Amino acid sequence: MALIENNVALLVHSCDRYEFLYKGFEIFFSKYWDFKINCNYYFATEEKIITMNNFTNIQSGKGEWADRLKILLKEIKEQYILYLQEDMWLNKRVNANFFNQLFELAKKNNWQQVKLHSSGVYKTIPTDCFIEGFNIAIIDNVKSDFLMSHQITLWNKDFLLRQLKRNEHPWRNERKGTKRLKKLNPEILHVDYFAENDQEEINRNNNPILRSGYQTISLNGVLNNNIESFIEELNENAKHHQYALNLEYNYKNGLTHDGKPKPRKVDIFKRTKNWLQGK
Repeated sequence: MALIENNVALLVHSCDRYEFLYKGFEIFFSKYWDFKINCNYYFATEEKIITMNNFTNIQSGKGEWADRLKILLKEIKEQYILYLQEDMWLNKRVNANFFNQLFELAKKNNWQQVKLHSSGVYKTIPTDCFIEGFNIAIIDNVKSDFLMSHQITLWNKDFLLRQLKRNEHPWRNERKGTKRLKKLNPEILHVDYFAENDQEEINRNNNPILRSGYQTISLNGVLNNNIESFIEELNENAKHHQYALNLEYNYKNGLTHDGKPKPRKVDIFKRTKNWLQGK
């Protein structure tokens, strides 16, 4: 475990219903992450107490997404938060030199938000600052969408806390938070470090070194087809074979992460018509 003088907390923000994903996250994070990176590691649950290699388990208690995250951030002592969620599974190695330089520059320059995932929703302006060949670009706040997003991002903790409003679920936080940030118009930085779901680079990089990647393996509480490559890899290790079978069963049967059938979508107009007809 890293020492407390590290001023960055890597926070994995989860909920208890997604416990099924914890093992897979741990397996692939441990495989591809470099623990020489100068940060402290926290895996946040609601009420469940878990043990995970290299992570300190902290609890938020039950509540809405934004309220739970605020509780966690107030408990964490570090100044910067590297934010992840449990359904973001690494599939490429990371570069410790990149992150250690990033953390130092963030503290030196008082950066408030550095997005670390590539996406076409962002329009960027290049700068003359590079880390390991990756350009530290500036987000065009007017032309870009999802200025508030929950993909892998380095946040100044106090700035992140100000983006969390009471009772906001994650989708509302991204939607309304983006509107608030557009009005505030802060400097938001962007780096093409992680290829999220195989996204191409969007910045003017200079032969970047060791670009990493991850797959989001969950959508609305159900595994999506990104899980297939991870199931194949897990099946190659006898120690993880049963877990691979469990993942495959849930995936093929469309079960939620807590083993329940996927909720059936109901046509609101059909439901209203049936109600009016007394059905």
